[in-house]
Amino acid sequence: MTPRVETGKLSGRAISRPEARRRVRYRAPFALRCGALLIDYILLVLILTFSIMVARLMGGGARLAGGTAEKIGILITLVMAVLDLGVLAGLRGKTVGKWTTGLRIERTDGGAPGIGRALLRHFVGYPLSLLPFGLGFLIVTVSATGRALHDFIAGTVVVREYAPTMISPARRSRAQGAES
Repeated sequence: MTPRVETGKLSGRAISRPEARRRVRYRAPFALRCGALLIDYILLVLILTFSIMVARLMGGGARLAGGTAEKIGILITLVMAVLDLGVLAGLRGKTVGKWTTGLRIERTDGGAPGIGRALLRHFVGYPLSLLPFGLGFLIVTVSATGRALHDFIAGTVVVREYAPTMISPARRSRAQGAES
């Protein structure tokens, strides 16, 4: 997400106008979106698996202690899911998975999604995207805007955090030399 700066010529030298900045959003590739979802899923499953392992270790003869540890593990997993997928995604626009893959969730107008919209996206939109054999997730591959069903439901879009730039240093120095 790099803003493009409009330049103009004034007496032979280039000037940049900050008021003329235009924000360009780069849509997130499907593979990165899948990777981010997988990272979030693995994080939550690891917490649940660890709690079940602790419950099994504690539950040798005391079945009650193992059951309580499992319930606490499930509760901790649910709290982490709400914090990661709802609060963190709503306030920062990133879950842990999106943060590691360099993606961000935004409203269609470019603002932060907000907690309510993030909860709607993840806890209502994701199950609805899964219902018709996961076709709600595959909409992103044919959508011109790069939005899946849960994005349409919540009014969000997933974008790259940083613009993909592939300019070689030699080319960059030639371009800077031509401006002056």
